[in-house]
Amino acid sequence: MPLKVHRDIASLVPYVPGKPIEELERELGIPHAVKLASNENPLGPSPKALAVLSDAAKTLHRYPDGGAHRLRGALADRWKVTPDHVILGNGSDEIIGMLAHAFLSPGDEAVMADQTFVIYKMEVTAAHGVPVVVPLKEWRHNLPAMADAVTARTRLVFVCNPNNPTGTMVSAAEVDALLARLPDQVITVLDEAYYEYVRSRDFPDSLGYVKQSRPVVVLRTFSKIYGLAGLRIGYGLTTPEITGYLNRVRPPFNANSLAQRAALAALDDEEHVAQSRAMNQAEMATVRAGLVALGLQPVPSEANFLYVDVGRDGREVFEELLREGVIVRHIEGRMVRVTIGLPEENKQFLQALTKVLRRSSEGKTGT
Repeated sequence: MPLKVHRDIASLVPYVPGKPIEELERELGIPHAVKLASNENPLGPSPKALAVLSDAAKTLHRYPDGGAHRLRGALADRWKVTPDHVILGNGSDEIIGMLAHAFLSPGDEAVMADQTFVIYKMEVTAAHGVPVVVPLKEWRHNLPAMADAVTARTRLVFVCNPNNPTGTMVSAAEVDALLARLPDQVITVLDEAYYEYVRSRDFPDSLGYVKQSRPVVVLRTFSKIYGLAGLRIGYGLTTPEITGYLNRVRPPFNANSLAQRAALAALDDEEHVAQSRAMNQAEMATVRAGLVALGLQPVPSEANFLYVDVGRDGREVFEELLREGVIVRHIEGRMVRVTIGLPEENKQFLQALTKVLRRSSEGKTGT
């Protein structure tokens, strides 16, 4: 007999991560491949985080601190809240799942953009909720339209800021206007995975909403600028009432001991964060200039990646770049997302893209 699976689960498409470098080199026999697909920090982990891992490994036979008291306390001190305002996740992705399971009953709705972090839709659907998808406007969240989409069944509104995959942001004034229109029973999730890369002075003071005890959850992560993606640890800042409900569905020991120790050390490494931010800003300008020189117009970005229309089938460009030893991310249609890497990686990407687009142009001319 066939397995009986809930239709909501059967409808889900598994998340497809960026292809690992080792897999590409093994499949195609390509040496010195570069991965610019997953918005990782090319400088690697914080040296302070690396320094504590060998010592932390000595206690791997013990369960981690289930309450993560030291890390939650350090985050509370950093952001001037109490530890009860802080919840940890196995990546901030896990907290998205907690929110869906804690606050959605079957048929309840969650509003989100149509081109944004795919995990929102997956987790809402897995919790038997209804994703309400609102188109972007000029590659940015259309917050007035998202407010219009709220109904009596809406429980969550997701705003990825800066947005993944576009890199665009919404301003403090826009978020203020959104929150002013939302009823009290709606929780607004401000996903700020790329917060540390933002340069704009118009970025919202999202923690101000939390300190005002408004129904807002701010998501941050150690996977991006802190370079701890392999350890999977993120966190949320919200009201003690909301963390209380999230802790009811949080798996025990969900933040492993190595991740807790490394994150605690990385949080204190301001030099690594500053170096990462400065390199990203300089290299983004280089990559942007290279794309413009090829006749392309990348979307303005406040993150550590660029979203660009390559002028032809994006999947074909993605696959041809793989054969050149460069891994990027095809999102949809003609759109490709490329992470800002080290100078030599960015140079390799631009050279490979030039070759791919030239072949395409020559092929059209020959036809």
